Amino acid sequence: MRRRDFITLVGGGAAVAWPFAALAQEPGRTYRLGGMSPAPREAPLNMAYLDELRRGGFIEGQNLAVEYRSYGENVDLIQRYATELIMARVDVIAVAGDEAARAVQKATKTIPIVALVGDMMESGLVTSLARPEGNITGVSILAFEVDGKRQDILIEAVPGLRLMAVLTDVNFTSTAKLDALQEAARAHGIEFSIHRVARAEEIAPAIDSAQASGATALNLLASPLFFANRYIIMEHAAAAHLPTIYEVPETAEEGGFAGYGPRLSALNQITARQAVQLLRGIKVADIPVQQATNFELVINLKTAKAMGVTVPEALLARADKVIE
Repeated sequence: MRRRDFITLVGGGAAVAWPFAALAQEPGRTYRLGGMSPAPREAPLNMAYLDELRRGGFIEGQNLAVEYRSYGENVDLIQRYATELIMARVDVIAVAGDEAARAVQKATKTIPIVALVGDMMESGLVTSLARPEGNITGVSILAFEVDGKRQDILIEAVPGLRLMAVLTDVNFTSTAKLDALQEAARAHGIEFSIHRVARAEEIAPAIDSAQASGATALNLLASPLFFANRYIIMEHAAAAHLPTIYEVPETAEEGGFAGYGPRLSALNQITARQAVQLLRGIKVADIPVQQATNFELVINLKTAKAMGVTVPEALLARADKVIE
């Protein structure tokens, strides 16, 4: 699980290399970028995104204007937000999350889109990684595949686990994938307590229900909704003494029990560089889709101790980072 270079470019490495000095940028022009993600406008990840755009020569307030929509607490407004971005006549649209990417792709066939999603191929957003067709490219974090690995880690991290609560976003995880995870858990002699949510306000009651079910651990399946509301989840999981595994390692660094996945900050940097290419006029088909290939495990022992969980030494030895 040791962290290495975890972004691979399908089709070559030139597409993400700085600088872009050889690529055209019209002097005196103000470029327009549309953005939609579950995070609020002022979130650190968004600020880092703007920093990367600045490095590429696009500076908000100078030669760049940004139209941004946050859907973390309003997933039902995603299609409306997509339409608003199109109406704003932006040059490029950057989105995070499968539903947001599909909504924007449905709303426009001409404006270039760069997306950070669970799986570009499986979601049907593209049919080729090396040369994306249509108007969308971006990065796949392979969220669905990693859900299973996170489940295995949680089983190992909580000795004696017999009933696992699973928090699933009905807008993101299919019944078939949930069934596959349940079958894999049963192979370890573990049963599921499934808690489905569709909106932010349903998350806290779902965790309360998970605690009431008698579950002694919580598997948080990948979802933009859950990432946007991770602080609420951490607070309620701590109160319920439910060790919870999250989809990115940064969340464990913020106080979550454990996190396993690619570093979101690095993935965000890659999509920002792709956005720079699109703003400079590079065709979507010439910007290959990238995929996460290596992942990082972070375990927060401070949180574990507060929950009364003794994480096995063998798992701690394999972790990329242990917070004490």
